[in-house]
Amino acid sequence: MKSFTKRIWASVFTLALLVSIGSSIALAQTTISGTVTDSETKETLVGVNIIVKGKVIGTITDLSGKFTLNVNQEPPFTLVFSMVGYNSQEVEITGGVSNLSISLSESSILGQEVVISASRVEESILKSPVSVEKMDIIAIREVPQASFYDALNNMKGVEMSTQSLTFKSFNTRGFNANGNVRTVQMIDGMDNQAPGLNFSVGNIVGISELDLESVELLPGASSALYGPNAINGILLMNSKNPFQYQGLSASVKSGIMNESSRSNPSTGFYDFSARYAKAFSDKVAFKVNVGYLRADDWQANDFRDQSLINGFGLSGTRATNPGYNGVNTYGDESSQNMFSVAQSLVSLGLLPSAALGIIPQTQVSRTGYAERDLADYGTKSLKLNAALHWRLNDRVEAIFQGNYGFGTTVYTGADRYSIANFNLGQYKAELRGSHWYLRAYTTQERSGDAFAVGIAANAINEAWKPSETWFGQYVGAFAQAKLQGASDDVAHAAARGVADQGRLVPGTDAFRQALATTTSTPIPGQFQTAPRRIGSQFVDKTNLYHVEGSYQLKDIKWADFVIGANYRIYALNSEKTLFAVDENGDEFRIKEYGGYIQGAKRMFNDKFKLTGSVRYDKNENFQGQWSPRVSGVYSAGNHNFRASYQTGFRIPTTQDQYIDLVTPQARLLGGLPLFRDRYNFSNNPVYSLSTVSAYGAAFLASTQNPAIQQLAFQEAQRRAAAAIAAGQLPNDPAAIQAFITAALPQLVPLFAAQANQDKLTSFQLTEFKPERVKSYEIGYKGLFSNRLLVDAYAYFNKFENFIGGQVLIQDAAPNPANPASALGLNLLSANTRNVFSIPVNRTETIRSWGWALGMDYKLPKNYSIGGNVSFNTLSNLSELAETGFQPAFNTPEYRYVFNFANREVVKNLGFALSYRWQGEFVWQSSFVGPAVSASQQSVMPAFGTFDAQLSYKLKSLKSILKVGGSNLFNDGYRQAWGNPTVGTMYFVSLTFDEFLN
Repeated sequence: MKSFTKRIWASVFTLALLVSIGSSIALAQTTISGTVTDSETKETLVGVNIIVKGKVIGTITDLSGKFTLNVNQEPPFTLVFSMVGYNSQEVEITGGVSNLSISLSESSILGQEVVISASRVEESILKSPVSVEKMDIIAIREVPQASFYDALNNMKGVEMSTQSLTFKSFNTRGFNANGNVRTVQMIDGMDNQAPGLNFSVGNIVGISELDLESVELLPGASSALYGPNAINGILLMNSKNPFQYQGLSASVKSGIMNESSRSNPSTGFYDFSARYAKAFSDKVAFKVNVGYLRADDWQANDFRDQSLINGFGLSGTRATNPGYNGVNTYGDESSQNMFSVAQSLVSLGLLPSAALGIIPQTQVSRTGYAERDLADYGTKSLKLNAALHWRLNDRVEAIFQGNYGFGTTVYTGADRYSIANFNLGQYKAELRGSHWYLRAYTTQERSGDAFAVGIAANAINEAWKPSETWFGQYVGAFAQAKLQGASDDVAHAAARGVADQGRLVPGTDAFRQALATTTSTPIPGQFQTAPRRIGSQFVDKTNLYHVEGSYQLKDIKWADFVIGANYRIYALNSEKTLFAVDENGDEFRIKEYGGYIQGAKRMFNDKFKLTGSVRYDKNENFQGQWSPRVSGVYSAGNHNFRASYQTGFRIPTTQDQYIDLVTPQARLLGGLPLFRDRYNFSNNPVYSLSTVSAYGAAFLASTQNPAIQQLAFQEAQRRAAAAIAAGQLPNDPAAIQAFITAALPQLVPLFAAQANQDKLTSFQLTEFKPERVKSYEIGYKGLFSNRLLVDAYAYFNKFENFIGGQVLIQDAAPNPANPASALGLNLLSANTRNVFSIPVNRTETIRSWGWALGMDYKLPKNYSIGGNVSFNTLSNLSELAETGFQPAFNTPEYRYVFNFANREVVKNLGFALSYRWQGEFVWQSSFVGPAVSASQQSVMPAFGTFDAQLSYKLKSLKSILKVGGSNLFNDGYRQAWGNPTVGTMYFVSLTFDEFLN
């Protein structure tokens, strides 16, 4: 693997050297110099970008608004002058000029942005063939939230899942998730995913806001150009080129986070960043960035009971429900049936058989710990970036870039994960021309001290007292209390008090030592069986290696073409704790490759643009995938009508393919055939959770059936007679009655199971395939009177081979001679069954549709008002419900955003206001308790938030002072089941920029 990487980097560097040598041929040089000013104020403008059209050569205006540019070309050629907030201007140069004077006018017309994400070529956002959302430098600077990443929520159709202060997952058009694997996030062309997780960890190891030039978001399927996993959307973040953005800039931000349910409701946060860029000449420039954030994180304090057992719902508490399993308490997932425990105690002679008559069929759970006693809430984020840009000649630029991020956060998956001291490095070498690029990069993920919170809680309980001992003590103490005449509630309280005597208490040295022991021990994978020393440390050192290129064919007159290709390797490395291994004991490597071609043709006097593309991708574990796309845009003045058909696909994640991990709820397995063989699914069948639950419900009902009880009584009488005949039982009425009484609790379940055995039908696994979507979209984007910008779209999606988690139950000790095994009773007890969670393709076709409308209006005196509303829903939800499938759409039907702002109310003073609302919806995921998920009680309530900021330009200091707050109504909200409650943030920031106008 290392040799492959070295070859790629060596090839790029060699190519750069050859291009550089080839460019040393003497060429005619033309010198242009001049000054750029604001057309209205006549003030000079600093940092204006000046490039030669069609080339990479260029410069910027200095602190006096002046520039000098040497071009290795004889005139004529065209210079392009551009700056965010101003209209670009093209000037034809016919000879050397030493006093060129350029005036730029401030842009007052909406919809003038240029985007590249929609078609991989530059085009007006108004004429994009698909929906595109964009934030430029000014929009980023003036968001009314504490960070630009939070402001993604203001974009049309975008929703977020906040798992911690620094870890937010964005999504569009349904199927939201924590750690969203259906969207792709890219930074300077590099996929920002953590390769062992296959999703981006928010922006904790992302890009510094000071270095961010633009953000472009494409909602919906984007695989035709961007490949696997861009099935729900793609986010592209582009950093500032050091040639174009030079000088020193720095920002200090601080404030208060407040939420009433936290251990300490009000705490401070601190955020510092700095950037320095310098061009030594027209040929070489560099930049360095540093950013650091520290805060006490939002806390997950949902203590509702998600067990839904023993007759209790979400209102159950530890005091009222012996089987309580709090959403954000851990360790209480471990539960057992009291009667089953009592039977074991009787068989061991530790409990008199008479006690079976007073022990109920009640589920009891161990006492758990709150998340705040376990997780590391001391969130921090360090971002480091350095880049060297080398213009080999006027047409080619070489870029060598390194991004490194280090941080601590919390993530919600099948468990809650404390991602402590996580780090990610991305390192790139790139050659770029005006219409082509060749790029190679690697992503190096290191999980640091990350650990699974739920496993850690179970480990602490087991280290203190094994569950066999704890449950035995509980049932024994309960029986003793009942024999003394106590009520059930009193007996349960007494039993827990006995079993919990000496329990490790958070904050004590013994608790801290037990937590440190489990979190420093890797999760027990399939090759680690140390009893009672349960590891919860999450180990992942997976690397990604990627090379790609793209070329825009400029010499074909009748159409515009773009071609591209890529090759990628995932090198899995969890030190055999997270991923399965091959027959040699090595973790797997996954290879992928793909290529695409796109053509665009303008017709009907350039009023209609037809674009078509097709892409092919191949992952070594799955069949190849074709992704066609066709779109058309008709433009009539400022009115643009578009329609498109797109396809997308999602290759199962590295974990969906190769995970083999024990969690408190289940053993997580990959969906590849090797696991079916490894766990003997063919000879020891597996059953779906719904099948086992239905069987269990019917079984329990049958135990109360008089006919079943009569059969059991008759069998007990028969056995008593046989025992008397064999001389094993005295022929005494009292002895016979005691024999029958003791036998009935064992016989009734057997007859009940026999009566319902036909309900057990094994689950048949099929071929594991990539998930696919076909998407149809129509849209309109238009400008009215240069003041009102309208953007609307409607879409329809059709998902096939949808990947969802399937819980499977297997007999842990299959034995046809054992009636409990033969009749399926082993499937009903946590002690005698295996529980697997495995990704499978659903046979159902999932259809979703939605629409969105955005409007922005420029009012007089620089005021602007705008907003957007979006709608998303499943069109065949009732059909899916009939099959019992839970699609985890996880998306509100309606959400809307309202904005009001003025960049300059009076000189240098501006403000921005934003209100966001979304409706309630059901959240379904592997973290939700199965009973809660099945009953669809995991409802996320509707909420609204109000954000505001006030900014003032301190021109003499070249700085901007900004004061603001988010969620100013202080109404805490959660965006996903089990996630923290987000409160109010108040912040003040001071940003210095040497080139601030």
